[in-house]
Amino acid sequence: MSGLKEACIGLAREAGDAILAVYAKDFSVQTKDDDSPLTQADLASHRIIVEGLRRLSPDIPVLSEEDADIAWDLRRTWSRHWLVDPLDGTREFVKKNGEFTVNIALIEDGRPVLGVVYAPVFDYLLHAEAGRGAFLRENGRDLAVSTRRPATSPLRVAASRSHLDERTARALERMGDTERHGLGSSLKFCRIAEGRIDVYPRFGPTSEWDTAAAQCVLEAAGGAVLRLDGTPLDYNRKENILNPHFIALGDASLPWRDWLDAAAREENGHG
Repeated sequence: MSGLKEACIGLAREAGDAILAVYAKDFSVQTKDDDSPLTQADLASHRIIVEGLRRLSPDIPVLSEEDADIAWDLRRTWSRHWLVDPLDGTREFVKKNGEFTVNIALIEDGRPVLGVVYAPVFDYLLHAEAGRGAFLRENGRDLAVSTRRPATSPLRVAASRSHLDERTARALERMGDTERHGLGSSLKFCRIAEGRIDVYPRFGPTSEWDTAAAQCVLEAAGGAVLRLDGTPLDYNRKENILNPHFIALGDASLPWRDWLDAAAREENGHG
C-alpha cells in the first residue's frame, strides 16, 4: 500500500503543477449541468491523475468527478476503486484565494483506505493509510498529525463567517462558545486532522469525491466523519453519488447529537 500512496503523492503534485500553470494566467470558466464551474485546470488535473492511476493499477477502476458517467450496474460490482476529485474547490480557484485541493482516495468495501490531499498554492500535502496514521509532508519529511482530543471550549468550527444555512446556525448556537473558521474545499477536514479545528457540520450537498481522501486522513489522525445516525460515511453503496448530511469531528466523544435540530433527529430515527 505504501508504494501506491507514494505514487498517488507524485500524481497529486504533478496535477498540482498543471493546475498552477492555469492559475497563473487568465482562464475561461464553463458551467456544468449542475451549475458548478469547470476550468482547464480541472480537466488537466483529471487527465494526469486518471491516466496515472490506470498505468499504476489497471485492475482498479477509477471514478473521477470529471468522468462520473459510469452506470450503477457496473459500479455496484466494484469492491475496490479509486475516487478522485481533480480540483476540489473550483469556486475558490476562480476567486484565486488558494483554498482548493487535489484529492485521491482508494476505496475498499465502501471505506476510504488511502487518501492524499494536496493544496498546490500552499504546497500543503497530507496523506494517510487507514490504521497507519496521517502525515503532513514538509520538505521531504513526514510529520505525524493528530486531532485535538479532548476538544475544549471554545470549539473551533469550520463554518462561514458571514453566510450560514439555518441548520448550521442552530447547531452553532447549541455548541455554546465557538470560533468560526471559513475555509474552502477539503482543507476543512485537513485542519481538523491537524488539531487546528474541531468540528465541521455539513448539512448541504456534497459528492463522494469531495470527502473520501480527506476522510481517510481525518480518520487516520484520530477523528471521525459520521452520518447523522452516527455511522461512518461510506462510499459506492447507492446509485446516487451525493453524500448524506454528515459531521466531521476531531474528537468523536463530543456531544454532537445534542447539536442537531428536530429535523435532523427525525432523520436519525430519534424524533
